[in-house]
This record gives sequence, C-alpha cells and structure tokens, in this order.
Amino acid sequence: MDKKKVWFITGASKGLGLSLVNQLLKAGQFVAGTSRNIAALTSGVNAPTEKFLALTVDLANDKSVEDAIKATVTKFGKIDVVINNAGYGIGGSIEELTDTETRTAFDVNVFGTLNVIRHAMPYLRKQRSGHIINIASIAGIAGATGWSVYAAAKSAVIALSEVLAEDVKDFGVKVTAVAPGAFRTSFLKAESLELAKNPIQDYEAVRNTHDRYLKMDGTQTGDPEKAAAAMIALVAMPEPPLHLLLGQDALDRANTKIQSLEKEFQNWKAITISTGFDY
Repeated sequence: MDKKKVWFITGASKGLGLSLVNQLLKAGQFVAGTSRNIAALTSGVNAPTEKFLALTVDLANDKSVEDAIKATVTKFGKIDVVINNAGYGIGGSIEELTDTETRTAFDVNVFGTLNVIRHAMPYLRKQRSGHIINIASIAGIAGATGWSVYAAAKSAVIALSEVLAEDVKDFGVKVTAVAPGAFRTSFLKAESLELAKNPIQDYEAVRNTHDRYLKMDGTQTGDPEKAAAAMIALVAMPEPPLHLLLGQDALDRANTKIQSLEKEFQNWKAITISTGFDY
C-alpha cells in the first residue's frame, strides 16, 4: 500500500468507520476521521499518532464539512481517498415517519455525502487523482418491508455515485458505491437506528419486519474487519468496481432483485413498446 495516502472518513467513531481507521493507521496511512462525538472517536482509536486527525463535524452543515476538508488538507497537504461512511438506519412506513424524521435521515445519509463530495472534489480534480467510496446498503438495491425511507436514501447514494463516476473520470478520480448486507456492528442498536415514534397499529407487517431485524443484533454473519479490509484493497486497484456488494446476503438479495426486474420488464413489454408514435 502507498504509505503516503491521505484518507478522509466520515462516521469514524464506530462500526465500519472505526475498523477502517484502525486498520489504516496500523498500515501507516494518514487518516482524518469525522464524528459528531469526538470523545467516542478518540477513545476508539487503538493507537492515535500524528498521522491521525480527529474532527468534530456536522455533515448536514455545509460549512462544517468545508472546514473539515480544509483542516485535513492543512494538516496532511492533500486528500487521496474519501470514504462517505456516516449514516444511520430509519424504520417505519412513509405514513408513520414525520417530515422531520424523513428529512433528517436524508440530511445525514444523502446530503452529508453530497456536502463531502462537493468540498473534496476541488482538491481531487486539481491533483487529477483520488478515489471516492460511498457506503450505501443492499437496501438501496433491494429494499425490505418497513424501511422505505432508508432504502430511498441509500438508493440515492448509489445513483449519485453512478453519475459521479462519469462526471469525474476525466480527472483520474475513481468512484465506488459499496452496498453491504448485515454486518456485526452497532447498526441495529439505538445509537445507529431510529424507528418511527408514532407507529400505526395497522402496519403489522412493518412491526414484524422490525422485530426480526432487531433480533439479528449480534448475530449478523458479516465481519466488519473483513469488510474494512476489502474497501481498503479497492484503492490499490487500477480499475476498481463502480459497485461492490459485501456479504453473501447482499449478493443473494441483489440477484433476486435483478431476476424480479427482468421478469417484470418482459411481462409488461407489450405495453412498454406500445407507447411510441406509429409511422
């Protein structure tokens, strides 16, 4: 691994973000990590050194993000890799979730990612190199009952990554959208998951799905250390993938979705192609 790379990682105080920080520092990399809880971030880092910069950042605040990017460049001289990892789960039907709950979820999961990209790209574009890794979710490809807003947010992250890759390829900047399945992190704990505060009794299927997911906490098959290592390995690849699924469950859900789409498109092909002008 190139010993001179500078990594900017959001949501670095726990889960995949913290695993990334610790593995990178162990490998001698330069790392700027962001969190809204600076104490949790600094306490979770195994061996903080001068190669680590801890930053308190509100990702929904454009100025806060801009200041963090500038602080990283001031300390390390550049940014090579951006990993937009910060985010949280939100569960509930669209009807159950308030406008505030929904917008806040998009602020962190989508607009926070956009803010980081907007302020990092001038540096990456100028140096004609870099890699942006956006952490989405398999839910952004194949959503599940009771997680409509979360699926919509993560689908947005995947979609913006796809077009971003086209927009920045002439500058030598790579983009990868990572879609993990279930990993044994704090994702299903209260600190990382918000459920509708005003559930509606009729949505029995939604409650059942939430109960099933919550019971998975601590038994997920995905190893976050292996996921972090896989993401780090992407940066050394001359042609990294635009999409990367992580976990057998993610692969299974994605394949099922693809097969379902193919079947539906073909079943309704007659109507689809009937809408053109007759010549």
